[in-house]
Amino acid sequence: MARRRRGRSSNNNQHQQTPQNRRGGGGIRKALREPAPFAKPTGYEAEIPREKLTIAQARKGTPAQRPVRVYADGIFDLFHSGHARALMQAKNVFPNTYLIVGVCSDELTHKLKGYTVMTEDERYEALRHCRYVDEVVRDAPWTLTPEFLEKHKIDFVAHDDIPYTSAGSDDVYKHIKEAGMFVVTQRTEGISTSDLITRIVRDYDIYVRRNLQRGYTARELNVGFLNENKYRLQNQVDKMKETVRTVEEKSKHFVNRVEEKSQDLIHKWEEKSREFVSNFLELFGPDRAWHAIQERSGRMLQALSPYSSPRGSPSSSPSRRRSVSPDSLQSSASPPSSPSSPKKRTRSSVKATSGC
Repeated sequence: MARRRRGRSSNNNQHQQTPQNRRGGGGIRKALREPAPFAKPTGYEAEIPREKLTIAQARKGTPAQRPVRVYADGIFDLFHSGHARALMQAKNVFPNTYLIVGVCSDELTHKLKGYTVMTEDERYEALRHCRYVDEVVRDAPWTLTPEFLEKHKIDFVAHDDIPYTSAGSDDVYKHIKEAGMFVVTQRTEGISTSDLITRIVRDYDIYVRRNLQRGYTARELNVGFLNENKYRLQNQVDKMKETVRTVEEKSKHFVNRVEEKSQDLIHKWEEKSREFVSNFLELFGPDRAWHAIQERSGRMLQALSPYSSPRGSPSSSPSRRRSVSPDSLQSSASPPSSPSSPKKRTRSSVKATSGC
């Protein structure tokens, strides 16, 4: 356990004293926790005498007592990944590197190159919050002079190898290259500040309409009265299109649900119909159809006209006897008169009358 603790403590000490974490030869930089500091107006004051380095010496990691001070400058308008990758290459060009980044002011940039989207303070802050930057120089010069290099104790200058023509010069880094202080970085293809501005100009109408929706006024966007109404009308049309599209999607979803339900109902109906047909065939199949019909017809006839009991035989059940009325009893007691009795009475009556 003691050996493991010693090993961990020694590793921590080595990590704290690595050259990458040193600040310009003295002090430990709080990497990735605070923004990079600004350079002092008086420049860098070295505690150790500064020696002239060659690229070969710097690549070997010498001198060990101080990092190699590398300088990279630019406008850095609309700070993007291409800028960050260039600074990453400048930071890793030597094993022990302290990266200083110079940013030109608005006045100098507007005079020699053109108008910028971001102000100089915004561009300064963007560089300070890049993880590869150790120090930021404000109001950097357009052309690097020996006095400026000596003031900030710059060992090498990092930039891409494409000649940078400006201020009446074919290459502003020509004297740096001749002095053996130039290190090359590679440009990132497919992205640049000019490309971003071109996208904004190309899609100008879209961005203006978006900002009008977000609450910006036409005066802030420098848009005229007619264009403002045109953009607002287009926004209304887009809203209507979006509403129609939403209704169509909801209707499609509803139709799909109805189709699913109908398919389920049809499937259930088919199952019930099969069950009904199978039950019907079991009852009225070829083996039992005639017998079932006869049995049911007999039951129906018996229900409509029940069988009567034979004459002279006593009724099998008292419920079938009929009640006898008094008139019927009298008629049954007197013998029925024969049809010849009236004729006999007439003859006897005639004889009596004649005898008299």
